[in-house]
Amino acid sequence: MVRRRHQGRCGTVEDMTNHAVPPHQATPPGAPHQTSHQTPALQTPAHQTPALQAPAQGTAPRPASHQDPASDGSWTGGALLSARGLVKSYGSTRALAGVDVTVRAGESVAIMGPSGSGKTTLMHVLSGILLPDVGSVRLTDAGDAPVEVTALGEEARARLRRERLGFVFQDGLLLPELTAQENVALPLMLSGVPRAAAEQHAGQWLAALGLDGMQDRRLGQLSGGQAQRVAIARAQVADPSVVFADEPTGALDSATSASVLTALLDSTVGRGRTLVMVTHDEATAARCSRLLRVQDGRIVADSAVRRTPAAAGADGGQR
Repeated sequence: MVRRRHQGRCGTVEDMTNHAVPPHQATPPGAPHQTSHQTPALQTPAHQTPALQAPAQGTAPRPASHQDPASDGSWTGGALLSARGLVKSYGSTRALAGVDVTVRAGESVAIMGPSGSGKTTLMHVLSGILLPDVGSVRLTDAGDAPVEVTALGEEARARLRRERLGFVFQDGLLLPELTAQENVALPLMLSGVPRAAAEQHAGQWLAALGLDGMQDRRLGQLSGGQAQRVAIARAQVADPSVVFADEPTGALDSATSASVLTALLDSTVGRGRTLVMVTHDEATAARCSRLLRVQDGRIVADSAVRRTPAAAGADGGQR
């Protein structure tokens, strides 16, 4: 396979496909957690929910660091990302003006704000895509040594993004010349996993996200919602501890948006992972556990989401 570098608005697809995989590979939602370094055998789905087709065997246990919200809506999980004093300017424009924020393990965090408020810059700094002018970001994952993200050089930050973080963007950043299965398998293949094993694991993720039978379709043969599910599968295949999503449903109609968001939530926080998502959509934010509102480069509100019955019903009331 030819290794290509496709330039996107936030960097190259080489960065975003997380192609250097840690010793473990992500277990699709509904499957038991894999401790072996081998790619798990493909499992036959037993049933299909409106948004998620889960493999037949058990459910993935949540890691010990994950805790559900307390009765008052607060979260007590361990700190996964800690940012202090973040300042970032573009010329005379200050995008971040001294931001402090902690993201806890197992949260789904929506970041909202008007255009130009600094919300996307905040996500890019938290994920190591951008370095702040001032301030620090620390990643503390229970399975790995803590990392001062802002102290790393460009190459080390790129490696961190590939190995421990996942990304889903509005335009997907899928490679149109590859099939759905090849797009999802690409991170594993580029890290040295044999093609057959990588594609088997990719096929398992596609089936878990409701795309069984579409493995050989290319981007032009997929609907917008199907393409975003492929992007979600690719972001998850390396088992990142946190997934960053930038307007992941922004280009979809309302019904497809709800379905894709369910798939994203089920495959991240539904498995005890963490989701940080930038969105303009109040309905999308209402399905997360926490909402950060950003204005003029500062967090002006940070609260647990008090969801309406309609929002709770959209995801089965599980989060």
